Amino acid sequence: MNKRSIATVSLSGSLDEKLRAIAAAGFDAVEIFENDLLSFGASPREIAKLCRDLNLTICAFQPFRDFEGMPEPQRSRNFARAERKFDLMQELGTDLLLICSNVSPASLGGIDRAADDLRELGERAAKRSLRVGYEALAWGRHVSDYRDAWEIVRRADHAAIGIILDSFHALAPGFPTRAMASIPGDKIFLVQLADAPKLELDILSWSRHFRSFPGQGDLPVVEFMAAIAATGYAGPLSLEIFNDQFRAGSAAQTALDGLRSLILLEDQLAPDWPKFAAEPLAPKAKSRGTGFIEFAVNETKAGDLARLFSQLGFRKTGAHRSKAVERWSQGKVELVINSETDGFAHSHYVTHGPGVCAIALDVDNAGLAMQRAEMLKARTFYQPVGPGELEIPAIHGVGGSLLYFLDQAGKNWDTDFEAIAGNADKDALLAVDHIAQTMPYDEMLSWLLFYTGILDLKRLPQMEIADPRGLVQSQAIVNADQSLRFVLNGSSANRTLPARFISEFFGSGVQHVAFSCSDIFTTVAEMRSRGADFLDIPDNYYDDIEAKYDLAPELMAQLRANHILYDREGDGEFFQVYTHIFDERFFFEIVERRSYQGFGAANAAIRLAAQAREVRPMSMPRV
Repeated sequence: MNKRSIATVSLSGSLDEKLRAIAAAGFDAVEIFENDLLSFGASPREIAKLCRDLNLTICAFQPFRDFEGMPEPQRSRNFARAERKFDLMQELGTDLLLICSNVSPASLGGIDRAADDLRELGERAAKRSLRVGYEALAWGRHVSDYRDAWEIVRRADHAAIGIILDSFHALAPGFPTRAMASIPGDKIFLVQLADAPKLELDILSWSRHFRSFPGQGDLPVVEFMAAIAATGYAGPLSLEIFNDQFRAGSAAQTALDGLRSLILLEDQLAPDWPKFAAEPLAPKAKSRGTGFIEFAVNETKAGDLARLFSQLGFRKTGAHRSKAVERWSQGKVELVINSETDGFAHSHYVTHGPGVCAIALDVDNAGLAMQRAEMLKARTFYQPVGPGELEIPAIHGVGGSLLYFLDQAGKNWDTDFEAIAGNADKDALLAVDHIAQTMPYDEMLSWLLFYTGILDLKRLPQMEIADPRGLVQSQAIVNADQSLRFVLNGSSANRTLPARFISEFFGSGVQHVAFSCSDIFTTVAEMRSRGADFLDIPDNYYDDIEAKYDLAPELMAQLRANHILYDREGDGEFFQVYTHIFDERFFFEIVERRSYQGFGAANAAIRLAAQAREVRPMSMPRV
């Protein structure tokens, strides 16, 4: 198995904080980024000792810029600079210096000139038992293609000179990867990995701000690695990520995400290239929807929430044998109200206030799901259970809430409840349609990797939604049969409704749950008869819908009267209605789908504006 490495530039914090986070995540090696070292107070020897104490190998020191092809006197000065860097490397205990292709306006072109400079540098490096790796920057002045970089290395023809291949610099410009397969593996000194979303940006800005870990973007990193595998390369696989979100976030979480991305990439490669394999991951368990959703509240809010559930047509179908926990059911939807004064749910309530503390997912094999989650470094959860109670495997998810895994063996979770008889013939709601989780914008990529790595979910195109006080990014992930859908929402604006949820809920969590039905007008009428009320939608919206879709007057009248929103995609139609926000924390959505696959994104701004009118004003900061 290749060593797993990451460049310190990928993380936030001081150099020692970065190194500790990298080691704690489980990496074998690290690239020391020059600026991290220059801005840190310890000497290179002290840094080397810290790495040894953390069991980290320093696989490279980087970058050395604007070296090859310079006129005099800069050329002589560059060799003097390189000798100083060699001194530093020997104190650090690393043997590899990364040189990126020259971007200086003063640089001179010519493959042979560059090869001559690298050959001379190779002579100097070899005297110290050091190596130099040459990398083509995608925006290099004369060398921007890895194929040109390889030709320079080939002509330099020196044992201490090799090439460094970076997936971003090869894939973002669209260079073919098949030529890599002809490079001898022992002449590749380092492989750096980065993914990125597809953006219409100049390549330098794209690289400096929007790189991501493999699996978080849209570049064909697996195709790149297939070409690397053909070379016989056996060195480190090192993540080099420039991303504003990562540099503002938690170093520990970013490092963990990075390792998780490498584990997933190795697992993808293992069937065809066994040398990349570590311990095989358990296969993804097939998901089959939601088992139950658990709400943590206090005794007072439990009554209010039960009243709302009743208005939406849920029936109280069980009371826990020994705890202040109730089960509410309708169709395939199972909701749990937990108002215990100790245990995990109570801790969640104390920290966050009323809200979803746990989601149980129905899978075909809970053991496999748990095994895969643990191998991907998910944090497991165990809580003592009472006599005769079922212990359900669980991991920590968004905002510290729990994800339970239920399979056939765990379907008797409800045996902990005393059954309460009721009429089951009038269910209007069918199932959980989707669960929307709100989080800080800089956590979205992390949770996207978490969900798609552990579960059989694929991501849909990210959407940008206008809130009255800023933009909201929305990322949907779904399984193959659409029985499980999560929507991840985040905003970098601090006054949007999602941002308010985070600040007032004290962290990430479920902001709304959507239920499906087969006839939204009958369903809403029944809910209203039980006292339910819904979010007020302005007449201006319905005037626009009427003009846009030329709907029948009778349908328009029903939409207006019931505050139901409407969207259409091709032949598909979507109807949605929202409850008021419960205790300024979360709300529910009722939807009807008619051959429609989306989430009503066109209506999201209308909903956000309507909700913004209902919530209390945010307190203004003191000046």
